[in-house]
Amino acid sequence: MKNSFIRFLLITSTLIFGVSINAQNWKTIKLKKQTFELHNVTGEVVKFQGKKVLKIERDLKALPFDENNLENTVDDRHYARLADLDDFENGTIEIKMYSQIQNPSPYAPAAGFIGLYYRIKEDDSEFESIYLRPKVGRIDNQMARNHAVQYFSYPDFKFQTLRDKFPAGSYEGSAPVMLNEWITMRLEINGETAEMFINDMKYSSFIVNKMLGKNKKGYVGLYVDIATTGYFKDLKVTKKTLKVKSEKSEKVEGI
Repeated sequence: MKNSFIRFLLITSTLIFGVSINAQNWKTIKLKKQTFELHNVTGEVVKFQGKKVLKIERDLKALPFDENNLENTVDDRHYARLADLDDFENGTIEIKMYSQIQNPSPYAPAAGFIGLYYRIKEDDSEFESIYLRPKVGRIDNQMARNHAVQYFSYPDFKFQTLRDKFPAGSYEGSAPVMLNEWITMRLEINGETAEMFINDMKYSSFIVNKMLGKNKKGYVGLYVDIATTGYFKDLKVTKKTLKVKSEKSEKVEGI
């Protein structure tokens, strides 16, 4: 009886006061038509360069970082999830993002890690990602530039595992990006493949020939990692249901 009364109070509070409640008690932020759940990140809507954008940073209290154990404490469940879109499988994700290194920085080698998560499982136990290291995008060193883009699949194939188990460059690449400037990233997801387009480039600058994730459908999220302040706007998601003779699409726009 007591538990039933508590549930009644929670439901009543939600209806009357508009309280945001979910199973994990994730904080939510709404910007225009889109609502985001903050998973192990801090976030707020701010005015940046004259426009309202979503600002997020990794929450090191919720999910600690250890520079002596990088493989296990990066490329993890720290992102802002687009709510009410839990069935993205194939299609296009486009975002405008701006990456800064925090000052002071909690991690000296930080490269401004910023990008997208997709096909995120409900409980965060599986997802895939393509993200950028803008700090090395235009550096005067080709080997460093070759690490400007990273694909990974959580939880089994993070960046170091991919470097150890696959030929060099299989899941990393270059892109003409930089810190402290707006970058438009567009991902084209189709079955096991993914292509990334940067800014107004006609052709993709990075291709994943075979994605490694087992979860084929899920949420979309905005990602930052250690020592990075990320600003995001103009998120657009177009889902595509691929058929033999026809293609059906549905667009979701927001920020």
